[in-house]
Amino acid sequence: MKKITTLLVGIIILSCGTNQKVPGVDIQTKYATSITNTNLKTILYQLASDEFQGRKTGEDGQKIAAKYVADFYKTHSIEPPAGYPTYFQVIPKDFFRGESKGDSENVVAFIEGSEKPEEVLVITAHYDHLGKKGEKIFNGADDNGSGTSAVLMIAKAFQTAKNDGFGPKRSILFLNLTGEEEGLYGSEFYTSHPIFPLKQTVANLNIDMIGRIDDAHKDKSNYIYLIGDDKLSNELHTLSEETNKTYSKLELDYTYNDEKDPNRFYYRSDHYNFAKNKIPVIFYFSGVHEDYHKATDTADKIDYDLLAKRAQFVFYTAWEIANREGKLVLDK
Repeated sequence: MKKITTLLVGIIILSCGTNQKVPGVDIQTKYATSITNTNLKTILYQLASDEFQGRKTGEDGQKIAAKYVADFYKTHSIEPPAGYPTYFQVIPKDFFRGESKGDSENVVAFIEGSEKPEEVLVITAHYDHLGKKGEKIFNGADDNGSGTSAVLMIAKAFQTAKNDGFGPKRSILFLNLTGEEEGLYGSEFYTSHPIFPLKQTVANLNIDMIGRIDDAHKDKSNYIYLIGDDKLSNELHTLSEETNKTYSKLELDYTYNDEKDPNRFYYRSDHYNFAKNKIPVIFYFSGVHEDYHKATDTADKIDYDLLAKRAQFVFYTAWEIANREGKLVLDK
């Protein structure tokens, strides 16, 4: 997070979306539960290893991370957008206004919708971090290896569903963003140079730091903070709430959604550049902890069971948005 100075047998329509079933099988749950703590841990330990040198924007470690993310998509046959030459949306050095030593890259992958392909859900997480300071490597396991690993596994789950004949009705863009720590530059570049028209972007689900437990929840860890879900579309808020009641049963904490909250987290991660363009958003967050923006934010401190449950919740929400009958309605 940016620091302030961040063969289908039947279809049952739920109030918040589409619950696809075959006898005895809940399709959403089948694919959601493929997002496991073990797979997330494997990915995150790699992203937060010293090999990636803290993934600082425009530097060697970020390039290694970008290739790792692209290779994951390629391995699992999740392609770039049609007509797009590579997995990389290159951002020139000048766009960073002096905050990067070189060009950088958003990493993009795409699953085309079967019925409403022109409508696009964007799922984001920034993969950059703070790099090195002297001999210290800021590996950024929670910030934002946790979100990045979640996006990759969510993408794999949707691609597996598509391979099995249960692809989403709407298209999904998986957007791994660079330059967040320097000032939300990756999302700013995408929203000013969109691959798909912003008017056809139905929502943005942004994952930034979902791997830890903060002090406020030490005794009740089955939670996730939601920020921004009701700012532009109350329908999105209702969909999210109903999806959670049906599937994940997390405590949804809206503390940081309060406009009076001094942390102003709504303005501090990549969803905000989508919200500025009147696109409904949800920011998923597990709170700040003692290792935030320190070299001690390491992979051994992640709660992988919670990370999996939170990532599954994002998957369920994305499934409902992508498969519901109507496009989310903006509040007037």
